[in-house]
Amino acid sequence: MSAGFVGVVVSDPSLQGQFTQVELRSLKAKFVSLKRDSGHVTTKNLPGLMKKLRGLNEVVSEEEIAAFLSESYPDSDQEIEFESFLREYLNLQARVSAKEGGGGSAGGGGGKTSFLKSSITTLLHNINQAEKSSYVAHINTYLRYDPFLKKYLPIDPAGNQLFDLIRDGVLLCKLINVAVPGTIDERAINKKRVLNPWQRNENHTLCLNSAKAIGCTVVNIGTQDLVEGRPHLVLGLISQIIKIQLLADLNLKKTPQLVELFDDSKDIDEVLSLSPEKMLLRWMNHHLKKAGYKKTVNNFSSDVKDGEAYAYLLKALAPEHSPETTLDTKDPDERAKLILEQAEKLDCKRYLTPTDITEGSANLNLAFVAQIFQHRNGLTSDTKQVTLTQTATRDDVLLSREERAFRMWINSLGVESYVNNVFEDVRNGWVLLEVLDKVSPGSVNWKLATKPPIKMPFRKLENCNQVIKIGKQLKFSLVNLAGNDIVQGNKKLIVALLWQLMRFNILQLLNKLRFHSQGSQGKEITDADILNWANSKVKASGRTSRMESFKDKSLSNGLFFLELLSAVQPRVVNWKVVTKGEADEDKKLNATYIISVARKLGCSVFLLPEDIIEVNRYC
Repeated sequence: MSAGFVGVVVSDPSLQGQFTQVELRSLKAKFVSLKRDSGHVTTKNLPGLMKKLRGLNEVVSEEEIAAFLSESYPDSDQEIEFESFLREYLNLQARVSAKEGGGGSAGGGGGKTSFLKSSITTLLHNINQAEKSSYVAHINTYLRYDPFLKKYLPIDPAGNQLFDLIRDGVLLCKLINVAVPGTIDERAINKKRVLNPWQRNENHTLCLNSAKAIGCTVVNIGTQDLVEGRPHLVLGLISQIIKIQLLADLNLKKTPQLVELFDDSKDIDEVLSLSPEKMLLRWMNHHLKKAGYKKTVNNFSSDVKDGEAYAYLLKALAPEHSPETTLDTKDPDERAKLILEQAEKLDCKRYLTPTDITEGSANLNLAFVAQIFQHRNGLTSDTKQVTLTQTATRDDVLLSREERAFRMWINSLGVESYVNNVFEDVRNGWVLLEVLDKVSPGSVNWKLATKPPIKMPFRKLENCNQVIKIGKQLKFSLVNLAGNDIVQGNKKLIVALLWQLMRFNILQLLNKLRFHSQGSQGKEITDADILNWANSKVKASGRTSRMESFKDKSLSNGLFFLELLSAVQPRVVNWKVVTKGEADEDKKLNATYIISVARKLGCSVFLLPEDIIEVNRYC
């Protein structure tokens, strides 16, 4: 990239990450031209432009685009801004993809695609009432006794109460904490009975950045969408949050007994990289095979519609509740009723109806199987073979935390692949090339790259060698790192590369923002510039603390970070809940609060409180 390059800056980095700069400049030029010619961009004149865009041309008519836009903009004279146009373009592409039976890429790399990535197809304007009822039942169950929300619950699944309740942001923040406890510090949530617009916006910003941090794909959703309670976007987000909760135990760290599903010869790194959905299918087929079921279940829709797989699964896991009549029944509707009667005895009926089984509702059937796993997984309690997580060293713990941070960061960029385990998923080089294309558009020579699945080892090496070549062009320090180190899965060297990639991305964003605000390119921003800015910002606010470096151990009490956040936006920090940060528990309280306050301000934060307390390098 040349030093004089000026990019199109989008206020939401995750939305910007969905497009290359070439695409953004092209879309911006078309949008500005339409606005200049027409005075305003509305649902009246936008369909003509969108009809000509990539992915929509010759696939959807202007009338269909107009009908699509009218659902979000019922007032045909309401002006549409550029970022709203980008979101509607992404949503429409998703709708077209789902209509064509897609939802994923045309390539063969679908094996790694998680339900979280494919959930973009739930962001459609067609509301699935069965899913909505199921999600409402989930919310009523888990949040019914919440001190703040109990006066609004239970929600009636038939009306629009859910979407009205979403508007202040509290419910979604609480739901994220149900899914991954401790993600949001409740002290950072604005919880008055009546919130003003900026308090609502802060809650929604906190919600979206926290959802991103637990693995949700939120590139199509903005805070205004939540303020307006737009049903298709709200349900898409709730769907992802609930799935993360239901599938939280489907990994070897939480359920070491899952090793029972694999041969001893299986590469343990490959096992660790399985998505929760793939692990659930593996678990289901493991029990089906033992029960004598002859078929393999490859999905949670067409493969379970006749109910036979469920009958065999419940027979294997809960024979005391599984009469032979279930399998003897020929009518799928009747069999589905019997299955749910049996599942209810395991407290597993909440998510679906017999019709959802026979119609093959993928989201609800996945939730149903996940619930069966939670209540009775049928795995051995013999711990002799379960040795994976028993002897983790401090280095292992740090690598695990770093892996999580880099995984969430990569997934937030909006790359096509969904990363389940960084150290395994980067070994073929493809994901790293996708990341490089996002942070340095045009740097990848795709003609020399091979897309997964890759059978020939030398093709993986070619991908990884190109990663190293581009890294050197970007002035990364890669003295001891070769393409083969990535292929071999050298964790420490992979972390060193990813750290430089993330740092490059952040500094690039800061440079763009500085140009956008000051109108001059100037020299590149350095670590020293960031340090000086932070210290001067805190000093200008009347505070006296300062940081000497990014490794300054005094940062562990969190006070400097809170003073910096307060200097940026004074109202965002409630000093009454801040501790002195002297005892370890006080440091933990401050660190947890810092992360939520930063997300509330709009920061994408992927670290954990421990990273602040221990002053880890990517703080």
